[in-house]
Amino acid sequence: MVIGKTRPYKTHLLMLPETLSLRGGLIVSCQAPADSPLHDPAIVAAMAQAAVNQGALGVRIDTPYHVSAVRQKVKLPIIGLWKQQIPGYEVYITPRYEDAEAIASGGADIIAIDATLRQRPNGETVAGLIKRIHDELGKLVMADVDTIENAIAAAQAGADIVGTTLYGYTNETKHLSPPGFELLTQMVQKLDIPVICEGGISSPKMAGEALNLGAYAVVVGTAITGIDYLVKAYVEGIGNC
Repeated sequence: MVIGKTRPYKTHLLMLPETLSLRGGLIVSCQAPADSPLHDPAIVAAMAQAAVNQGALGVRIDTPYHVSAVRQKVKLPIIGLWKQQIPGYEVYITPRYEDAEAIASGGADIIAIDATLRQRPNGETVAGLIKRIHDELGKLVMADVDTIENAIAAAQAGADIVGTTLYGYTNETKHLSPPGFELLTQMVQKLDIPVICEGGISSPKMAGEALNLGAYAVVVGTAITGIDYLVKAYVEGIGNC
């Protein structure tokens, strides 16, 4: 039984039209390294369109110009983010309001932010950032977290969705490897907003397992669109034979 398809939630996410629903489905993260030829906005848009054509219910896109290119080709929900490496700060997924504003201008429906409680630029807080995105941009917020404590804090701060995205990628969780099924289970049990499983999903079977654990939807990136990483891994594997 796919719990994520039937569980009621308290969230603004349900304000999306039924035709834009993410419930119980696949979200494809269409991203490429900055030094890859696949980083071209037209190519990222083509990847997103291909994903939607084959049944994905939404896409996750980095940078305003990629979001804008994808918006021209895709009508289904776009989760937008902007990875920014700011000296002196560990947060990098849409760390500032101005980054969220640029993503919103590109046409994203949902803004993904780093919702860990680490220090942010300009003295911003997770709660303050979420409120501004809601009030000033009129957009939904996906809180990318690493622990159950940060997930609960994000929900209390008003996030519409919480994702396991940063599990294994922070100092507190770097000893752990995605997918964070244990974290996912805790989040489903303790939160009354949708939980998205993201990170480390490398097969349809694993995606199905995440949904059966109660995930509202599943994000898959590298296993589908990570050509650079996958080819490099194959070449290194062959070289070690």
